[in-house]
Amino acid sequence: MTGLANVLLPMVPVPTPGAPPGSAQFLTILNWVSWVALAVCVAGVIFAGLAMIISSRRGEGGEHMGKLGTVLAGCVIVGAASGFVGALV
Repeated sequence: MTGLANVLLPMVPVPTPGAPPGSAQFLTILNWVSWVALAVCVAGVIFAGLAMIISSRRGEGGEHMGKLGTVLAGCVIVGAASGFVGALV
């Protein structure tokens, strides 16, 4: 087994330290996407709140709680994704 390991180990490529080429542009795009996603989350919460305000005058305010829950769940997913990416970088 030692002879086989001596033959195969030199064939395994050793990764060089540092970032791969083009990673700076990828991180720039990723930052832009995360900012846009954050802006969409904030806008979604605002619009859901506005819909609840308008519907509460008609007596239908409770129907939009599900929409607000969906928007908040999306905000949690976006926040968790940005946290995961931040931990990887």
